[in-house]
Amino acid sequence: MNQDKNRPDNQLEIELPEDVAQGTYSNLAVISHSSSEFVLDFIRVVPGMPKAQVKSRIILTPDHAKRLLSALEDNIEKFEKMNGPVSINNENPGFLPPLGGVGQA
Repeated sequence: MNQDKNRPDNQLEIELPEDVAQGTYSNLAVISHSSSEFVLDFIRVVPGMPKAQVKSRIILTPDHAKRLLSALEDNIEKFEKMNGPVSINNENPGFLPPLGGVGQA
């Protein structure tokens, strides 16, 4: 029996700690995968600095990675309806470090 009468049995309560709620800035994501998982490394690149540090690593199963992709596409579509198209400049050769064999976003 559900002890909280205002919450349905199948609803998940999500807690957001204050330190996590502040977020972590990232301007580069490196994505790699194996046969059983996707690894997303979120990195902060500072112009003029020779090193960049991974600020967060998220490991997902392939089905959760596909759900994330779908959720991102849905949210970007909603964002663009309200704010106009988001354009990506893929012609900035000095920004992304050379990364052989892994995806980048």
